[in-house]
Amino acid sequence: MPLDPGPAHVLVVEDEPKLAALLADYLRAAGHAVECVADGHAALQAWSDRRHDLVLLDLMLPGLDGLSLCRQLRAQTSVPIVILTARDDEADRLAGLELGADDYIPKTPFSPREVMARVKAVLRRSRATQLPADATVGMAGTAPLLVDEQGWRASWRGAALDLTPNEFRLLRTLAAQPGRVYERPQLLDLLQGDGRAATERAVDSHIKNLRRKLEQAGAGGERIRSVYGVGYCYEA
Repeated sequence: MPLDPGPAHVLVVEDEPKLAALLADYLRAAGHAVECVADGHAALQAWSDRRHDLVLLDLMLPGLDGLSLCRQLRAQTSVPIVILTARDDEADRLAGLELGADDYIPKTPFSPREVMARVKAVLRRSRATQLPADATVGMAGTAPLLVDEQGWRASWRGAALDLTPNEFRLLRTLAAQPGRVYERPQLLDLLQGDGRAATERAVDSHIKNLRRKLEQAGAGGERIRSVYGVGYCYEA
């Protein structure tokens, strides 16, 4: 995985003009193209029209709030979403993760350099899924689940699973050794590749999303089994 993912087109959804301008300045200094919008409905239209590479999203927005926008974006795309908000309680963090956000950054204390580091890390993981057309793809997994480790793609009976980078990391690890029980702290390490702080509750949130996507693909909701007080395992 390259250390520098290169330039991206970033959609900043922030209704505080000074903060939006500050973020835009830092992003442009890092080589990214930036578009700023101040409400959720405008953001949804902007992304639909221009398909940005990453969305930097405030939660407290006029019109369509940030969590609702995150939900609507996740229903149609796996674009990386980084939530940036003054709401820092655990319920909001978990709500964002459960809706498929890739990272969650509190505004207090606010560090533009930390935001840039998180954006870089999320882009790096996201772009690891993009292989050249002539790349050799190696498949690994337990049929009918196929996990493309080089392309960061997974499918169930030929149907692609639309996974976030964290969901893919979890599925890849669990499915590699069916029946093996992984403890939550072990799985938590998969979510901390960029050095961010996270809790074991974050693992539960991502597993919940992963189960839902497997169930929607026809794999059944209990393909990933809970082991009470310990963690999870994949059932072949």
